[in-house]
Amino acid sequence: MESKTPLAPPAAVSSADTSTTFDKGGSLFGWYGDATPRQKRAFWSCKVGYMLDGMDTQMLSFVIPTLVATWGISLADAGFIGTLTLLASALGGWAAGILSDRIGRVRTLQLTVLWFAVFTGLCGLAQNYHQLLAARALMGFGFGGEWTAGAVLIGEVIRARDRGKAVGLVQSGWAIGWGLTAILYSVLFSLFSAEMAWRGMFLVGLLPALLVLFIRRYVQEPEVYQKEKAKQTSDDAPGLAAIFSPALLSTTIRAALLTTGAQGGYYAITTWLPTYLKTERHLTVMGTGGYLAMIIFGSWVGYLASSYLTDRLGRKPNFILFAVGSMVIAFSYTSLPLTDSAMFWLGFPLGFFASGIFSGMGAFLTELFPTRVRGSGQGFCYNVGRAVGALFPFLIGMLSKQYGLGTTIGIFAGVAYGVLILAALTLPETRGRDLDGLEAHTQ
Repeated sequence: MESKTPLAPPAAVSSADTSTTFDKGGSLFGWYGDATPRQKRAFWSCKVGYMLDGMDTQMLSFVIPTLVATWGISLADAGFIGTLTLLASALGGWAAGILSDRIGRVRTLQLTVLWFAVFTGLCGLAQNYHQLLAARALMGFGFGGEWTAGAVLIGEVIRARDRGKAVGLVQSGWAIGWGLTAILYSVLFSLFSAEMAWRGMFLVGLLPALLVLFIRRYVQEPEVYQKEKAKQTSDDAPGLAAIFSPALLSTTIRAALLTTGAQGGYYAITTWLPTYLKTERHLTVMGTGGYLAMIIFGSWVGYLASSYLTDRLGRKPNFILFAVGSMVIAFSYTSLPLTDSAMFWLGFPLGFFASGIFSGMGAFLTELFPTRVRGSGQGFCYNVGRAVGALFPFLIGMLSKQYGLGTTIGIFAGVAYGVLILAALTLPETRGRDLDGLEAHTQ
């Protein structure tokens, strides 16, 4: 049933509004010492969840060569697994957002972590391509949901002045999980046969299920969510279309465009650049572990830097800074004459800008929507971007036959980050926004 309470769009936060509640000079980690035990438990549950999420998600890219060799599947078949996983994760993220508004952030986080852990383990038991495709798609449904539930939870628990840093530090867990996957791959494939090693990687993906025990015992719902639920009656619960109401429709559309630009640009660069540089520029560094390590390290540092800057500079300037940096990197990779040595060092800014742009996303989306529909709004906007962005690799592959791969990558990356910048410019600056104050405004 649609909510009977009108949902007004959040007001922009002026410098005067935030001067008494926001200290932009706080250090990246200094806030943690002042955090309450409740906030620290929520922080670690979400961060470890993102680490394990990133670990499970990145496993496929490492085992594709083995699957191609042992099962005889084509690269197109392998690519379809990745595309279907992303599309399923978009649907799962939106569903988890709606669910988190109905049953709570913590319960939804428990369900999604358990879901993606179980189906990651089932990937390791698959006996053929179609079984793996189904298990991986269902795993994607869970990992998309875990991002949404975790982002909403940590965004609501942490106070306004530190929200960007805390949410960004949680997001940085993804790069750590990616690095853990690389280490796990090296260990298992050096100790066991390829057939046992790739299955072992996915079976290790069952470990996140243990995190549910911690979440169930120690993590509580955010106070702002508890207050909102206490006021609701069965007839006052927000409907599925609440984020498309006249009051919120413009915010929903612009936020979805922002995430589409970020994820479309990311997939355009990270999916096709290795192929372009290896096949057309004939650079050999692309397949080395050192180059991958450089990108992962750059991603982690980018997450940390963006976590600090989103509170220091503001949400919008931070997005624009990282979008411009990503555009420059895309141009450099596709237009400049590069050696293997130059490529190796450029791996750092590639990871830094392309990944760091996501650090500010969770806090920004949290601050754009009122509590009663925050999960729905955040889940929809982020995962529309993921679904549309998942189409970019396919479109680039199609158009590259006509315009060339390097040119097509540059065009799509430029358009994507241009869309992000325009969307950011039209949305309100939310740095320092108090969620309780936001509720008072939207009722």
